[in-house]
Amino acid sequence: MNHTRPVVLTIAGSDSGGGAGIQADLKTMTVHGCFGVSVVTALTAQNTIGVQGIYAVPLDFINQQLTSIFDDFDVISAKTGMLHSSEVIHLVADFFKSHPEVSLVCDPVMVAKSGDKLLRDDAIYALRRELLPLSTVITPNLPEAEVLWEHVIQSEEEKEAACKAIYQMGARSVLLKGGHAEGDMSTDLLYDGETFHRFSTPRYATKNTHGTGCTTSAAIASNLAKGMDVVSAVAEAKGYMDTAIRFSLAIGHGHGPTDHFAAVERERERYTVLQTLQTAVEHFSGHPVGHLIPEVQTNIAYGLPFATTHEEVAAIPGRIVNLNGRPHASGCPSFGASRHIASIVLTVMRVFPEYRSVMNIRYDPALLEKAEKLGLAVLSFDRKDEPPSVKEQEGSTLEWGTKEVLSKTDRVPDIIFDTGDVGKEPMIRIIGRTPMDVVNKALRIGGVQTEDMG
Repeated sequence: MNHTRPVVLTIAGSDSGGGAGIQADLKTMTVHGCFGVSVVTALTAQNTIGVQGIYAVPLDFINQQLTSIFDDFDVISAKTGMLHSSEVIHLVADFFKSHPEVSLVCDPVMVAKSGDKLLRDDAIYALRRELLPLSTVITPNLPEAEVLWEHVIQSEEEKEAACKAIYQMGARSVLLKGGHAEGDMSTDLLYDGETFHRFSTPRYATKNTHGTGCTTSAAIASNLAKGMDVVSAVAEAKGYMDTAIRFSLAIGHGHGPTDHFAAVERERERYTVLQTLQTAVEHFSGHPVGHLIPEVQTNIAYGLPFATTHEEVAAIPGRIVNLNGRPHASGCPSFGASRHIASIVLTVMRVFPEYRSVMNIRYDPALLEKAEKLGLAVLSFDRKDEPPSVKEQEGSTLEWGTKEVLSKTDRVPDIIFDTGDVGKEPMIRIIGRTPMDVVNKALRIGGVQTEDMG
């Protein structure tokens, strides 16, 4: 059986530290389901601390690499990274003039994360004049855009003006990356000559962002090779980068790299979460503990590691009902299936990241007494103490109540309960590391002897 993948070319420098350059590009292309090929323009002696040396690859050998690639491969898209001299830029631009069918993403690499200069002054003019007019997308960060535009960029109006000015230099679209800006959100600005598109993700407190520019441009080139339009390619790349930065790697003693494989590992972890939750639900349903199910029914939630949104927490759609004295799940586990229980999971995980599962059961003082006799830590909050501003926000009570409890203890409780309010059923909520952990606690409280107390 024949199988193929879209071929994507990276023309860039080699990063001996592995976090940027050719190495980052090829990892990114592989994760995106593409076949990466490369033309090395320079060798760097580089690590997370800085660039200790640069060896420029001779022009004739760069040309030989380009010729070798295009003689054998049907290149769909390409990206450029470290093009350290005007001569290299001229060579690459001349080559792509002969291959207008290739979508070209230009990452105008000028300075390394450590501050080391990677592009000579004479090359900046050549990049503007020769490479930009051939580019499907150019992806400058704020400092690079300031160099290209020759103006300081501070306000939103200046960002838009910079995009328009760079677009006028010939690029078909301009992606101004917002990683060097300030604020809680990192917003990239894409201009296609007619419309501005904004892509925002949370800004994470990490120094491990080495190679983000290389990785972003490689992801965009990969998405273009798979047939996406520019807006979709950039949006998908932004999501990929959010995960890569969020789970960045503390490798080395300086600016560590992003995790190019985090998205793949995250997808695998999603499967594990669903399977683990399903196993726990089946275990719970195998016992005659229908008396634990409240009027609003039961749910069990399980978050991905480092979950921050409801969509990263799995639960049972339709919840778990009491059917002939036994728990019965109304559906299979899925992500985003619960906001109420998921809110508690997310709130607990902010303080105790390893405690990723919560389930609710019927409120009964006898059940609480049994829990305490079993040695479980039982704490509560009072809905009457809830501030009016919280009550006005639908679904905020559980997050507030959980925060209230956790602010008064240095350990995670096994149970958080409340005695309800007008129109609000009292409830017991069980907290654990895993779904099997909370299910076994519930079974013990419900009078079932379990061997595995997980």
